[in-house]
Amino acid sequence: MDVLLVEDDASLADGIARILLGAGHAVEARSSGSDALEATRCRRFDLMLLDIGLPGIDGYEVLRRLRSAQDATPVLVVSARDHTNERVHGLDLGADDYLAKPFAMDELGARVRALLRRAQMRSSPRIKHGPLSMDKAARRAYLAGEQLDLTAREWAVLEVLLQKVEKIVSKDAIVHWVAGWDDELSPNAVEVYVSRLRAKLEPAGIRIRTVRGFGYMLEEFRA
Repeated sequence: MDVLLVEDDASLADGIARILLGAGHAVEARSSGSDALEATRCRRFDLMLLDIGLPGIDGYEVLRRLRSAQDATPVLVVSARDHTNERVHGLDLGADDYLAKPFAMDELGARVRALLRRAQMRSSPRIKHGPLSMDKAARRAYLAGEQLDLTAREWAVLEVLLQKVEKIVSKDAIVHWVAGWDDELSPNAVEVYVSRLRAKLEPAGIRIRTVRGFGYMLEEFRA
């Protein structure tokens, strides 16, 4: 996989690059936000590791510009800013994961592998989660082999949760994702759709957890 590493600490960048290269990935390293954006305009990457405290354009602005340009490259923020508000801000801007410094290199490797797996899942027209499968091309879902009856909005909510398994998805993020179905969709309506999905999925062991004050999380399926 091709990884763009955006980190202005040369020694840390070298250590991360060694881990990625050892795992068989190709690595391109940049040390500023403007250089990172230029790199994304020149080629496609499978994953970006992004520091926030960059010279010039900071990591948040890099992330904002990427998502504004409809660039869906998975982004793992790696930052010394570990306050909850910083994490939430990064995730709301479109980061796929957020890892605070200092961190263990084996944890970094695990998060990279998880994000690459999810990216491969998203690129496939079929998504599988335990006994649940979604065919995005045909817009059909199946639970234990039986077709699952979902409304358009239930489908949209489930799709975004499936793309963030074991990650918290805020109500605002779900509203933004589903807004194409109804511009007046409210956070209260999201609660209704999540409740309906639970009623359909929980008998098969698929659980959507409420994280109070933050949003919802689709738990990893455990047989």
